[in-house]
Amino acid sequence: MSKIWIIIKREYLTRVKKKSFILTTLLLPLFFVAMMVVPALVMSSGDSGKVAVVDESGLFEGKLSDEGDVHYKFVQADIDTFKNSYLSQGYTGLLHIPKMDVTRPPSIIYYSRGQMGISLKSSMEKKVENIIEDKRMELAGIDKSKLEDIRVDIDIVNLAGKEGRKGSALQAYAIGWGSGFLIYIILLVFGMMVMRGVMEEKMNRIAEVVISSVKPFQLMMGKIIGIACVGLTQFLIWIVLIVGLYWITVLMIGPEMLSNNAMANSPSMAANSDATKQAVAEMVRSVGSVNWPFIIFCFVFYFLGGYLFYAALFAAVGSLVNEDPNDAQSLTFPITLPVIISIIIMMSAVAKPNSAVAVWGSIIPFSSPIVMMARIPYGVPGTVPYWQLGLSMVLLIAGFIGTTWVAAKIYRTGILLYGKKVTLKEVGKWLVRKS
Repeated sequence: MSKIWIIIKREYLTRVKKKSFILTTLLLPLFFVAMMVVPALVMSSGDSGKVAVVDESGLFEGKLSDEGDVHYKFVQADIDTFKNSYLSQGYTGLLHIPKMDVTRPPSIIYYSRGQMGISLKSSMEKKVENIIEDKRMELAGIDKSKLEDIRVDIDIVNLAGKEGRKGSALQAYAIGWGSGFLIYIILLVFGMMVMRGVMEEKMNRIAEVVISSVKPFQLMMGKIIGIACVGLTQFLIWIVLIVGLYWITVLMIGPEMLSNNAMANSPSMAANSDATKQAVAEMVRSVGSVNWPFIIFCFVFYFLGGYLFYAALFAAVGSLVNEDPNDAQSLTFPITLPVIISIIIMMSAVAKPNSAVAVWGSIIPFSSPIVMMARIPYGVPGTVPYWQLGLSMVLLIAGFIGTTWVAAKIYRTGILLYGKKVTLKEVGKWLVRKS
Protein backbone atom coordinates (compact mmCIF):
# COMPACT_ATOMS: atom_id res chain seq x y z
CA MET A 1 0.00 0.00 0.00
CA SER A 2 2.91 2.34 0.73
CA LYS A 3 4.15 1.89 -2.85
CA ILE A 4 0.75 2.81 -4.26
CA TRP A 5 0.72 5.89 -2.03
CA ILE A 6 4.12 6.98 -3.38
CA ILE A 7 2.82 6.67 -6.95
CA ILE A 8 -0.37 8.57 -6.05
CA LYS A 9 1.67 11.36 -4.48
CA ARG A 10 3.96 11.59 -7.51
CA GLU A 11 1.09 11.66 -10.02
CA TYR A 12 -0.81 14.25 -7.96
CA LEU A 13 2.04 16.66 -7.23
CA THR A 14 3.46 16.44 -10.75
CA ARG A 15 0.17 17.65 -12.23
CA VAL A 16 -0.96 20.10 -9.56
CA LYS A 17 2.31 22.03 -9.69
CA LYS A 18 1.99 22.65 -13.43
CA LYS A 19 0.84 26.07 -14.64
CA SER A 20 -1.59 24.31 -16.96
CA PHE A 21 -3.46 22.97 -13.90
CA ILE A 22 -3.99 26.47 -12.52
CA LEU A 23 -5.04 27.83 -15.91
CA THR A 24 -7.44 24.95 -16.54
CA THR A 25 -8.96 25.25 -13.07
CA LEU A 26 -9.64 28.96 -13.51
CA LEU A 27 -10.56 28.97 -17.20
CA LEU A 28 -12.91 25.96 -17.33
CA PRO A 29 -15.70 27.73 -15.35
CA LEU A 30 -15.30 30.69 -17.70
CA PHE A 31 -15.59 28.26 -20.60
CA PHE A 32 -18.93 26.97 -19.30
CA VAL A 33 -20.19 30.52 -18.74
CA ALA A 34 -19.15 31.41 -22.29
CA MET A 35 -21.02 28.35 -23.59
CA MET A 36 -24.22 29.76 -22.09
CA VAL A 37 -23.65 33.47 -22.76
CA VAL A 38 -22.20 33.42 -26.28
CA PRO A 39 -25.09 31.45 -27.89
CA ALA A 40 -27.54 33.82 -26.16
CA LEU A 41 -25.70 36.84 -27.55
CA VAL A 42 -25.53 35.28 -31.00
CA MET A 43 -29.24 34.47 -30.95
CA SER A 44 -30.11 37.97 -29.72
CA SER A 45 -28.15 39.66 -32.50
CA GLY A 46 -30.43 39.80 -35.50
CA ASP A 47 -30.50 41.32 -38.97
CA SER A 48 -30.12 45.03 -39.52
CA GLY A 49 -31.32 47.40 -42.18
CA LYS A 50 -34.02 49.80 -43.33
CA VAL A 51 -36.99 48.17 -45.06
CA ALA A 52 -39.33 50.18 -47.31
CA VAL A 53 -42.97 49.07 -47.14
CA VAL A 54 -45.43 49.71 -49.97
CA ASP A 55 -48.81 48.90 -48.41
CA GLU A 56 -51.57 48.88 -51.02
CA SER A 57 -54.03 47.24 -48.59
CA GLY A 58 -53.95 50.08 -46.05
CA LEU A 59 -54.11 47.58 -43.20
CA PHE A 60 -50.50 47.71 -42.01
CA GLU A 61 -49.75 51.45 -41.75
CA GLY A 62 -48.10 52.08 -38.37
CA LYS A 63 -48.53 48.47 -37.26
CA LEU A 64 -45.23 46.98 -38.43
CA SER A 65 -43.06 47.76 -35.42
CA ASP A 66 -39.28 48.03 -35.60
CA GLU A 67 -37.33 45.13 -34.13
CA GLY A 68 -33.70 45.46 -33.10
CA ASP A 69 -31.79 47.05 -35.95
CA VAL A 70 -34.53 46.40 -38.52
CA HIS A 71 -36.58 49.54 -39.23
CA TYR A 72 -39.75 49.70 -41.34
CA LYS A 73 -40.60 52.83 -43.35
CA PHE A 74 -43.96 53.13 -45.15
CA VAL A 75 -43.73 54.87 -48.52
CA GLN A 76 -46.25 55.86 -51.15
CA ALA A 77 -44.88 54.79 -54.52
CA ASP A 78 -45.55 52.73 -57.60
CA ILE A 79 -44.12 49.29 -56.91
CA ASP A 80 -42.88 48.69 -60.46
CA THR A 81 -40.85 51.89 -60.39
CA PHE A 82 -39.78 51.88 -56.76
CA LYS A 83 -38.34 48.33 -56.77
CA ASN A 84 -35.67 49.57 -59.16
CA SER A 85 -34.71 52.61 -57.08
CA TYR A 86 -35.17 51.66 -53.40
CA LEU A 87 -31.45 50.86 -53.00
CA SER A 88 -30.40 54.34 -54.15
CA GLN A 89 -32.69 55.83 -51.49
CA GLY A 90 -30.89 54.01 -48.68
CA TYR A 91 -33.19 51.00 -48.18
CA THR A 92 -31.86 47.45 -47.83
CA GLY A 93 -35.12 45.79 -48.84
CA LEU A 94 -38.63 46.43 -50.15
CA LEU A 95 -41.78 44.78 -48.77
CA HIS A 96 -44.77 44.85 -51.11
CA ILE A 97 -48.21 44.24 -49.55
CA PRO A 98 -50.92 44.14 -52.26
CA LYS A 99 -54.62 44.78 -51.76
CA MET A 100 -56.13 41.88 -49.89
CA ASP A 101 -59.13 40.16 -48.42
CA VAL A 102 -58.03 39.19 -44.89
CA THR A 103 -60.02 35.96 -45.14
CA ARG A 104 -57.88 34.93 -48.11
CA PRO A 105 -54.61 36.89 -47.95
CA PRO A 106 -52.50 36.92 -51.15
CA SER A 107 -48.74 36.41 -51.41
CA ILE A 108 -46.59 39.18 -49.97
CA ILE A 109 -43.30 39.86 -51.76
CA TYR A 110 -39.97 41.04 -50.34
CA TYR A 111 -37.45 42.48 -52.80
CA SER A 112 -33.74 42.58 -51.97
CA ARG A 113 -30.28 42.15 -53.42
CA GLY A 114 -29.15 38.79 -52.12
CA GLN A 115 -30.88 36.12 -50.06
CA MET A 116 -33.10 37.12 -47.16
CA GLY A 117 -31.95 35.98 -43.70
CA ILE A 118 -34.07 33.23 -42.14
CA SER A 119 -34.50 35.12 -38.85
CA LEU A 120 -35.69 38.27 -40.66
CA LYS A 121 -38.08 36.18 -42.79
CA SER A 122 -39.52 34.48 -39.72
CA SER A 123 -39.91 37.77 -37.83
CA MET A 124 -41.55 39.52 -40.79
CA GLU A 125 -43.98 36.65 -41.39
CA LYS A 126 -44.95 36.60 -37.71
CA LYS A 127 -45.65 40.34 -37.68
CA VAL A 128 -47.81 40.16 -40.81
CA GLU A 129 -49.70 37.12 -39.50
CA ASN A 130 -50.45 38.88 -36.20
CA ILE A 131 -51.81 41.97 -37.95
CA ILE A 132 -54.06 39.88 -40.20
CA GLU A 133 -55.19 37.87 -37.17
CA ASP A 134 -56.07 41.08 -35.30
CA LYS A 135 -58.13 42.32 -38.28
CA ARG A 136 -60.00 39.02 -38.53
CA MET A 137 -60.82 39.15 -34.79
CA GLU A 138 -62.02 42.73 -35.17
CA LEU A 139 -64.33 41.72 -38.03
CA ALA A 140 -65.62 38.83 -35.92
CA GLY A 141 -66.37 41.14 -32.98
CA ILE A 142 -63.78 39.58 -30.65
CA ASP A 143 -61.99 41.86 -28.18
CA LYS A 144 -58.34 40.79 -28.33
CA SER A 145 -57.43 42.73 -25.17
CA LYS A 146 -59.55 40.31 -23.13
CA LEU A 147 -57.67 37.35 -24.58
CA GLU A 148 -54.30 38.94 -23.86
CA ASP A 149 -55.20 39.22 -20.17
CA ILE A 150 -55.35 35.43 -19.91
CA ARG A 151 -52.10 34.11 -18.42
CA VAL A 152 -51.68 30.85 -16.53
CA ASP A 153 -48.58 29.99 -14.51
CA ILE A 154 -48.19 26.44 -13.23
CA ASP A 155 -46.34 26.29 -9.90
CA ILE A 156 -44.43 23.08 -9.25
CA VAL A 157 -44.62 21.66 -5.71
CA ASN A 158 -42.50 18.59 -5.00
CA LEU A 159 -44.45 16.38 -2.56
CA ALA A 160 -41.53 13.99 -2.07
CA GLY A 161 -40.38 14.16 1.54
CA LYS A 162 -42.12 15.44 4.65
CA GLU A 163 -42.94 18.90 3.32
CA GLY A 164 -44.05 20.15 -0.04
CA ARG A 165 -41.34 22.25 -1.64
CA LYS A 166 -41.57 24.52 -4.65
CA GLY A 167 -39.44 23.54 -7.57
CA SER A 168 -38.47 24.83 -10.98
CA ALA A 169 -38.42 22.73 -14.12
CA LEU A 170 -36.02 25.18 -15.80
CA GLN A 171 -33.70 25.09 -12.78
CA ALA A 172 -33.69 21.28 -12.71
CA TYR A 173 -33.05 21.22 -16.46
CA ALA A 174 -30.08 23.60 -16.15
CA ILE A 175 -28.49 21.79 -13.19
CA GLY A 176 -29.05 18.37 -14.76
CA TRP A 177 -27.65 19.42 -18.13
CA GLY A 178 -24.64 21.14 -16.55
CA SER A 179 -23.84 18.23 -14.20
CA GLY A 180 -24.16 15.57 -16.90
CA PHE A 181 -22.11 17.53 -19.41
CA LEU A 182 -19.39 18.27 -16.83
CA ILE A 183 -19.03 14.57 -15.99
CA TYR A 184 -18.91 13.81 -19.73
CA ILE A 185 -15.99 16.23 -20.13
CA ILE A 186 -14.27 14.84 -17.00
CA LEU A 187 -14.50 11.24 -18.20
CA LEU A 188 -12.93 12.06 -21.54
CA VAL A 189 -10.30 14.55 -20.36
CA PHE A 190 -9.05 12.64 -17.33
CA GLY A 191 -9.43 9.26 -19.03
CA MET A 192 -7.25 10.47 -21.90
CA MET A 193 -4.83 11.90 -19.34
CA VAL A 194 -4.40 8.44 -17.79
CA MET A 195 -3.91 6.86 -21.21
CA ARG A 196 -1.32 9.43 -22.32
CA GLY A 197 0.56 9.04 -19.02
CA VAL A 198 0.80 5.27 -19.48
CA MET A 199 1.82 5.66 -23.14
CA GLU A 200 4.60 8.13 -22.30
CA GLU A 201 6.04 5.93 -19.56
CA LYS A 202 5.93 2.88 -21.79
CA MET A 203 7.48 4.51 -24.89
CA ASN A 204 10.16 6.26 -22.81
CA ARG A 205 10.98 2.94 -21.11
CA ILE A 206 10.25 4.47 -17.71
CA ALA A 207 7.74 1.72 -16.99
CA GLU A 208 10.48 -0.92 -17.16
CA VAL A 209 12.36 0.74 -14.33
CA VAL A 210 9.24 1.31 -12.21
CA ILE A 211 7.96 -2.25 -12.70
CA SER A 212 11.21 -3.56 -11.20
CA SER A 213 10.13 -2.01 -7.88
CA VAL A 214 6.32 -2.25 -7.90
CA LYS A 215 3.72 -4.58 -9.32
CA PRO A 216 1.93 -3.55 -12.55
CA PHE A 217 -1.40 -3.39 -10.71
CA GLN A 218 0.07 -1.05 -8.09
CA LEU A 219 1.45 1.22 -10.82
CA MET A 220 -1.88 1.32 -12.64
CA MET A 221 -3.95 2.01 -9.50
CA GLY A 222 -1.51 4.64 -8.24
CA LYS A 223 -1.72 6.49 -11.54
CA ILE A 224 -5.54 6.26 -11.70
CA ILE A 225 -6.12 7.38 -8.09
CA GLY A 226 -3.50 10.15 -8.32
CA ILE A 227 -5.18 11.70 -11.36
CA ALA A 228 -8.60 11.28 -9.67
CA CYS A 229 -7.29 13.36 -6.76
CA VAL A 230 -6.30 16.06 -9.25
CA GLY A 231 -9.89 16.14 -10.53
CA LEU A 232 -11.30 16.30 -7.00
CA THR A 233 -8.96 19.18 -6.17
CA GLN A 234 -10.24 21.11 -9.16
CA PHE A 235 -13.83 20.36 -8.18
CA LEU A 236 -13.28 21.58 -4.59
CA ILE A 237 -11.72 24.80 -5.91
CA TRP A 238 -14.76 25.32 -8.13
CA ILE A 239 -17.08 24.79 -5.15
CA VAL A 240 -15.18 27.42 -3.14
CA LEU A 241 -15.33 29.86 -6.06
CA ILE A 242 -19.06 29.30 -6.59
CA VAL A 243 -19.90 29.65 -2.88
CA GLY A 244 -17.76 32.76 -2.67
CA LEU A 245 -19.48 34.26 -5.72
CA TYR A 246 -22.89 33.40 -4.22
CA TRP A 247 -22.18 35.21 -0.94
CA ILE A 248 -20.62 38.19 -2.71
CA THR A 249 -23.84 38.45 -4.73
CA VAL A 250 -25.93 38.24 -1.54
CA LEU A 251 -23.94 41.05 0.07
CA MET A 252 -24.13 43.21 -3.06
CA ILE A 253 -27.92 43.01 -3.48
CA GLY A 254 -28.67 42.99 0.25
CA PRO A 255 -30.12 40.14 2.37
CA GLU A 256 -33.51 41.89 2.58
CA MET A 257 -33.95 41.39 -1.17
CA LEU A 258 -33.71 37.62 -0.74
CA SER A 259 -36.74 37.34 1.49
CA ASN A 260 -39.64 35.66 -0.30
CA ASN A 261 -42.07 38.10 1.32
CA ALA A 262 -39.91 41.20 0.94
CA MET A 263 -41.57 42.47 -2.22
CA ALA A 264 -45.06 41.59 -1.05
CA ASN A 265 -44.66 43.31 2.34
CA SER A 266 -42.89 46.38 0.97
CA PRO A 267 -44.56 47.87 -2.12
CA SER A 268 -42.18 50.82 -2.01
CA MET A 269 -39.23 48.42 -2.26
CA ALA A 270 -40.79 46.77 -5.28
CA ALA A 271 -41.43 50.15 -6.86
CA ASN A 272 -38.07 51.68 -6.16
CA SER A 273 -35.74 48.69 -6.61
CA ASP A 274 -33.89 48.31 -9.82
CA ALA A 275 -35.39 45.65 -12.11
CA THR A 276 -32.04 44.00 -12.74
CA LYS A 277 -31.32 43.81 -9.01
CA GLN A 278 -34.68 42.15 -8.42
CA ALA A 279 -33.98 39.62 -11.17
CA VAL A 280 -30.61 38.77 -9.62
CA ALA A 281 -32.27 38.41 -6.21
CA GLU A 282 -34.82 36.01 -7.67
CA MET A 283 -32.03 33.97 -9.25
CA VAL A 284 -30.11 33.84 -5.94
CA ARG A 285 -33.26 32.74 -4.08
CA SER A 286 -33.79 30.03 -6.67
CA VAL A 287 -30.20 28.80 -6.38
CA GLY A 288 -30.43 28.81 -2.59
CA SER A 289 -33.53 26.58 -2.64
CA VAL A 290 -31.64 23.69 -4.30
CA ASN A 291 -30.56 20.75 -2.13
CA TRP A 292 -26.90 21.36 -2.95
CA PRO A 293 -25.34 19.00 -0.34
CA PHE A 294 -27.20 16.02 -1.82
CA ILE A 295 -26.46 17.04 -5.43
CA ILE A 296 -22.77 17.60 -4.65
CA PHE A 297 -22.58 14.20 -2.89
CA CYS A 298 -24.13 12.47 -5.91
CA PHE A 299 -21.88 14.41 -8.29
CA VAL A 300 -18.73 13.37 -6.41
CA PHE A 301 -19.91 9.74 -6.27
CA TYR A 302 -20.72 9.55 -9.99
CA PHE A 303 -17.58 11.47 -10.87
CA LEU A 304 -15.41 8.97 -8.96
CA GLY A 305 -17.44 5.95 -10.04
CA GLY A 306 -17.53 6.94 -13.70
CA TYR A 307 -13.88 7.95 -13.68
CA LEU A 308 -12.72 4.67 -12.09
CA PHE A 309 -14.97 2.74 -14.47
CA TYR A 310 -13.43 4.27 -17.60
CA ALA A 311 -9.93 5.27 -16.41
CA ALA A 312 -8.89 1.66 -15.88
CA LEU A 313 -9.89 0.88 -19.47
CA PHE A 314 -7.99 3.93 -20.77
CA ALA A 315 -4.93 2.76 -18.80
CA ALA A 316 -5.23 -0.67 -20.41
CA VAL A 317 -5.38 0.92 -23.86
CA GLY A 318 -2.31 3.01 -23.08
CA SER A 319 -0.38 -0.14 -22.18
CA LEU A 320 -1.19 -1.67 -25.58
CA VAL A 321 0.22 1.20 -27.67
CA ASN A 322 3.75 0.73 -28.99
CA GLU A 323 5.85 2.96 -31.23
CA ASP A 324 2.90 4.27 -33.27
CA PRO A 325 0.67 6.55 -31.12
CA ASN A 326 -1.98 6.48 -33.86
CA ASP A 327 -2.87 2.97 -32.70
CA ALA A 328 -4.52 4.60 -29.68
CA GLN A 329 -7.25 6.12 -31.88
CA SER A 330 -8.62 2.77 -33.00
CA LEU A 331 -8.18 1.20 -29.57
CA THR A 332 -9.98 4.01 -27.68
CA PHE A 333 -13.03 4.03 -29.98
CA PRO A 334 -14.82 1.14 -28.16
CA ILE A 335 -14.31 3.06 -24.88
CA THR A 336 -15.31 6.54 -26.04
CA LEU A 337 -18.37 5.30 -27.96
CA PRO A 338 -20.42 4.52 -24.79
CA VAL A 339 -19.48 7.95 -23.40
CA ILE A 340 -20.72 9.66 -26.57
CA ILE A 341 -23.94 7.59 -26.52
CA SER A 342 -24.38 8.58 -22.86
CA ILE A 343 -24.30 12.30 -23.62
CA ILE A 344 -26.91 11.76 -26.36
CA ILE A 345 -29.17 9.94 -23.87
CA MET A 346 -28.54 12.72 -21.33
CA MET A 347 -29.83 15.35 -23.76
CA SER A 348 -33.11 13.45 -23.86
CA ALA A 349 -33.13 12.70 -20.12
CA VAL A 350 -32.97 16.36 -19.04
CA ALA A 351 -36.17 17.01 -21.02
CA LYS A 352 -37.92 13.66 -20.28
CA PRO A 353 -36.45 12.37 -16.97
CA ASN A 354 -39.07 9.61 -16.62
CA SER A 355 -38.72 8.12 -20.10
CA ALA A 356 -37.65 4.49 -20.39
CA VAL A 357 -34.41 5.49 -22.12
CA ALA A 358 -33.56 7.90 -19.30
CA VAL A 359 -34.35 5.35 -16.56
CA TRP A 360 -32.31 2.52 -18.05
CA GLY A 361 -29.54 4.89 -19.09
CA SER A 362 -29.25 6.06 -15.47
CA ILE A 363 -28.95 2.47 -14.18
CA ILE A 364 -26.54 0.84 -16.67
CA PRO A 365 -22.94 1.54 -15.48
CA PHE A 366 -21.69 2.53 -18.96
CA SER A 367 -24.01 5.57 -19.00
CA SER A 368 -25.23 6.07 -15.41
CA PRO A 369 -22.59 8.65 -14.34
CA ILE A 370 -23.81 11.08 -17.01
CA VAL A 371 -27.52 10.22 -17.29
CA MET A 372 -28.30 9.84 -13.57
CA MET A 373 -26.84 13.29 -12.82
CA ALA A 374 -29.25 14.69 -15.42
CA ARG A 375 -32.23 13.15 -13.56
CA ILE A 376 -31.29 13.76 -9.90
CA PRO A 377 -32.07 17.55 -9.91
CA TYR A 378 -35.70 16.72 -10.77
CA GLY A 379 -36.15 15.15 -7.33
CA VAL A 380 -35.08 12.21 -5.15
CA PRO A 381 -37.39 10.54 -4.27
CA GLY A 382 -40.06 11.38 -6.80
CA THR A 383 -38.67 11.51 -10.30
CA VAL A 384 -35.80 9.23 -9.22
CA PRO A 385 -37.02 6.61 -6.68
CA TYR A 386 -34.57 5.46 -4.04
CA TRP A 387 -34.43 1.96 -5.51
CA GLN A 388 -33.28 3.32 -8.90
CA LEU A 389 -30.60 5.50 -7.29
CA GLY A 390 -29.42 2.64 -5.05
CA LEU A 391 -29.37 0.11 -7.90
CA SER A 392 -27.48 2.57 -10.10
CA MET A 393 -24.83 3.13 -7.42
CA VAL A 394 -24.40 -0.58 -6.66
CA LEU A 395 -24.08 -1.49 -10.34
CA LEU A 396 -21.57 1.33 -10.88
CA ILE A 397 -19.42 0.08 -8.00
CA ALA A 398 -19.60 -3.47 -9.37
CA GLY A 399 -18.86 -2.09 -12.83
CA PHE A 400 -15.65 -0.28 -11.94
CA ILE A 401 -14.47 -3.32 -9.94
CA GLY A 402 -15.05 -5.40 -13.06
CA THR A 403 -13.34 -2.98 -15.44
CA THR A 404 -10.40 -2.64 -13.04
CA TRP A 405 -9.99 -6.43 -13.00
CA VAL A 406 -10.14 -6.57 -16.82
CA ALA A 407 -7.74 -3.64 -17.18
CA ALA A 408 -5.27 -5.16 -14.70
CA LYS A 409 -5.13 -8.41 -16.70
CA ILE A 410 -4.36 -6.43 -19.87
CA TYR A 411 -2.04 -3.90 -18.23
CA ARG A 412 0.34 -6.36 -16.55
CA THR A 413 1.19 -7.90 -19.94
CA GLY A 414 0.82 -4.92 -22.26
CA ILE A 415 3.00 -2.51 -20.26
CA LEU A 416 6.13 -4.58 -20.98
CA LEU A 417 5.25 -5.66 -24.52
CA TYR A 418 7.29 -3.84 -27.20
CA GLY A 419 7.75 -4.09 -30.96
CA LYS A 420 4.54 -6.00 -31.64
CA LYS A 421 1.12 -4.76 -32.69
CA VAL A 422 -1.44 -6.27 -30.34
CA THR A 423 -4.69 -7.70 -31.72
CA LEU A 424 -7.99 -7.95 -29.88
CA LYS A 425 -7.82 -11.73 -30.18
CA GLU A 426 -4.53 -11.73 -28.30
CA VAL A 427 -5.96 -9.43 -25.63
CA GLY A 428 -8.81 -11.90 -25.17
CA LYS A 429 -6.25 -14.64 -24.45
CA TRP A 430 -4.68 -12.47 -21.73
CA LEU A 431 -8.06 -12.15 -20.02
CA VAL A 432 -8.71 -15.90 -19.79
CA ARG A 433 -5.15 -16.77 -18.92
CA LYS A 434 -4.44 -17.51 -15.28
CA SER A 435 -2.20 -15.01 -13.52
